[in-house]
Amino acid sequence: MAKFKLFTLIFIMSVNKTSMDDFILLGFSRVKVGCSLLLGLTYMVVLLGNLSVFSIIQVSSQLQTLMYFFLSCLSILDVCYATVTLPAMLVNAMTGNRAISFYECILQLYFFVYVGGSESLLLAAMAYDRYVAICNPLRYSIIMNRLFCFYVVVGCCLIGCLNSMSHTFMTLRLRFCGKQHINNYFCDVLPMLEAACSDTKTIEMLLHIDTALLGASTFLVVMNSYIHIIATILKINSSKGRQKVFSTCSSHLIVVIVFYITGVFSYNVPKSADSFYVVQASSIVYSVLPPLVNPIIYCLRNNDVKKALKLKITKILKIKKAI
Repeated sequence: MAKFKLFTLIFIMSVNKTSMDDFILLGFSRVKVGCSLLLGLTYMVVLLGNLSVFSIIQVSSQLQTLMYFFLSCLSILDVCYATVTLPAMLVNAMTGNRAISFYECILQLYFFVYVGGSESLLLAAMAYDRYVAICNPLRYSIIMNRLFCFYVVVGCCLIGCLNSMSHTFMTLRLRFCGKQHINNYFCDVLPMLEAACSDTKTIEMLLHIDTALLGASTFLVVMNSYIHIIATILKINSSKGRQKVFSTCSSHLIVVIVFYITGVFSYNVPKSADSFYVVQASSIVYSVLPPLVNPIIYCLRNNDVKKALKLKITKILKIKKAI
């Protein structure tokens, strides 16, 4: 760990000539017991919910399909997404210590952008999977085989990594001088741009390009997939069949809507409303809400997951009674 920190510090110093003083996160100004309890409870729910979904998929023979393979990957990404920010925010709220070292801030920014970008791509892949399964079911096993899906997940992570590296490298080239205050609970791209005292036009342009390519393009893939899916569902004669197919797809659609709406709101707050409290609220919503609601939506709206969960709980209770 010490060697990794040293390597990170050397790399930062090689590309950035700014002060290496700690940043001050303008989040919790003093110890807040209520916020600490809420953050701790939220993090526990995120871990319990997502790890439960991942575990039930791994141990249930009924859920060994490619749709649930993608869902298990999404659960792991959600755990990572929350872990990047929530533990540090919890310590901040409990202690009132708002300082964060330069290299820790850069690492937090890198992993937050990395996981967020990877999840955006994975949601688009999940939408395409449902499109092929419903609109082209006879060729599903040929197009969406397990090896192809594995490569898709790896590709999502690699593109997310490259995207995050570009943002991190551009941020490292900025100068931070004077009071290094970050108007947020954690280190993210936009708050660090606001804190910089050098020209940020290039990185702002990169952020807009990234929003168009990674955000808008994946959202269009999702919407295009679901337009075709809905059109196919409406052609199903059986109302029971329509309801079953729509129930499966609606869960994923709700997850996508929550993720993209919170993301767009977080990174496109109008300048006229760009107050301290608006920035804070949008950051909390974007970093906490998706990993918090994803397992709830999938468990409450997905009959297969509910059945598998009930079956495993019943087996565990029977074993305990036998003992």
